Amino acid sequence: MEDFNPKTLQETIQFFTEFENCRLFMTALRWPDGKVRCPRCSSYKVRYLDNARVYWCAEGHKTPKFSLKVGTVFEDSPIALEKWLPAVWMLVNNKNGISSWELHRALGVTQKSAWFMLHRIRAAIKTGGFKFGGPEGGEVEVDETFVGGKTINMHKKRRAEMQRKHMEMRGSDSEQVHRYVNKTAVQGMLDRELRQVRAKVVPNVRRDTLQNEVLNHVRFGSRLYTDNAVSYELLNSDYVHEVVSHADEYVRGRVHTNGLENFWSLLKRTLRGTYVAVEPFHLDRYLDEQTFRFNNRATKDNPLNDSDRFVYALSQIVGKRLTYKELTGKEEEAPF
Repeated sequence: MEDFNPKTLQETIQFFTEFENCRLFMTALRWPDGKVRCPRCSSYKVRYLDNARVYWCAEGHKTPKFSLKVGTVFEDSPIALEKWLPAVWMLVNNKNGISSWELHRALGVTQKSAWFMLHRIRAAIKTGGFKFGGPEGGEVEVDETFVGGKTINMHKKRRAEMQRKHMEMRGSDSEQVHRYVNKTAVQGMLDRELRQVRAKVVPNVRRDTLQNEVLNHVRFGSRLYTDNAVSYELLNSDYVHEVVSHADEYVRGRVHTNGLENFWSLLKRTLRGTYVAVEPFHLDRYLDEQTFRFNNRATKDNPLNDSDRFVYALSQIVGKRLTYKELTGKEEEAPF
């Protein structure tokens, strides 16, 4: 880890061309104390087999051999670490992401393999955990947006069917529904003090749905800033809730949702420019990717560089797994 300090993608690829560099980097990342443990039984009785490039556990269980990928999101992948590690670098450090076609050409793997690799990395860098706001009434912006193709580009039969489904979802026949045909609802929250965002797909934009997300992710007593959507009414009992009406103004002192509007802009540029078409079934993982890059961007208070971002992403790969069946909902074999 101490010897790892590439500043560019080229230096990263050159560094990880040597398997020994991959091994030393991954062992230092997974076992900072320098003592390699078996990921299956946690035993320290292991030794490295140079010729096979794997470790061997002396505890006598059925699968004594294990590679550095076992117990991580890379598990069961025949693709070498020499390709996995540059793939992580490219995804977390390219501001607008990287498509599976770009990755397949850059690394020399199939497009399907590149697609699966990218989704595994997204599963690893998923964020969450603590609540936003803080006990002293921190400021949190909350907003929602809709992601999807334009209705003008749809076949009229599909457009009519999607319109019917969205009317049922929203329980309304208003013209407002027509704006959201073929769209997926996404809710986001921004903690201004931490300068961190969380975003997730929500089934609808009804009051109970959006307010439950707020209650689950924002501490009581926080200062909550939203637009004047009726879905956010009646939050005053748990939060210091202030509203900005976008029909009249976008900013009133500290009251605005411009931080989240910036995030939505970055997200939609990435989806339209790099990924072009994203199925709603997979949208949550693309949100995880975008929130990771946004939350770990370089700022005056937190001057992260590409190496820092890369190491932090890899520190989250242990204990996570995404199978091809989980990803696609299909029983067929993985593309590699």
